[in-house]
Amino acid sequence: MNSNETKTLWLSILFALIAAFLLNSYTTEKEMQIAKKYSEKINIVVAKDDINEMQTIDETMLDTIEMPKEFVQPGFIKDSLDIVGKVAIAPMRKGEQILNSKILNPGPETGLSIKVAPTKRAVTIPVDEVRGVGKLLKPGDRIDIITALDVGSGQNKERVIKTLLKDVTILATGMSVAYEPPRVHEQVGDKDFIKNLRSYTNFDTVTVEVAPTDAQKLIYVLSTNPSSMFFSLRNPHDNEKTPVPDVRLNDLLGLSSRSAVGGQIRRPSNINRPRGR
Repeated sequence: MNSNETKTLWLSILFALIAAFLLNSYTTEKEMQIAKKYSEKINIVVAKDDINEMQTIDETMLDTIEMPKEFVQPGFIKDSLDIVGKVAIAPMRKGEQILNSKILNPGPETGLSIKVAPTKRAVTIPVDEVRGVGKLLKPGDRIDIITALDVGSGQNKERVIKTLLKDVTILATGMSVAYEPPRVHEQVGDKDFIKNLRSYTNFDTVTVEVAPTDAQKLIYVLSTNPSSMFFSLRNPHDNEKTPVPDVRLNDLLGLSSRSAVGGQIRRPSNINRPRGR
């Protein structure tokens, strides 16, 4: 190998080393830029499993992960507690970010069916201040339903006050549904108003949750005399279901059922009858 060939070889090696150095420097710089860009991570809530549309979300459906800030979508949620109890208004797949635009608080927009427990039914009952505890009822309250029934016929007809159902859960008062936000915005003309649902009494119906057989009992009374049903409000910790005896007029007057026939009191048997008869 002559001197020219040797010189060419060394130049080739030198240029190769320079190229390798430049390439390594460029790659390292890009890696540092990418690492810096995506190094900031934040906690977000994602779906742990598939969530169906109109499904109420609980903590078992959620997972919290770290994700680079650049990959986080607008409207993300950091805390799973902000999601539990809300309703999915669109289906979400496993691992998908849960966004504010895809969930709603339970309310008129989401319907009432998601609040009805399996095997139960929702029945709506008309109500006023007298029959509805002064309309001091709230979704989630529990009540007894008492009805005034006319039984018998003719002289034997009498009114019976009967506790029809005990420990019944109220699902909604008018359009106010259990567990919805305590305030809603309303617009009247060009003005916006905030309605406080905690003091909302402008309703004339109450929707309750009952078993299917009890729903039939309520509908029977509603179809004959809807104004004959009254509510009595329970303490939140009172789950007692001891049967309550029916009440009749004789109970109010302190008379036994044997002392009156057809609404007339029997004469005592020891009264002396007039002689000659």
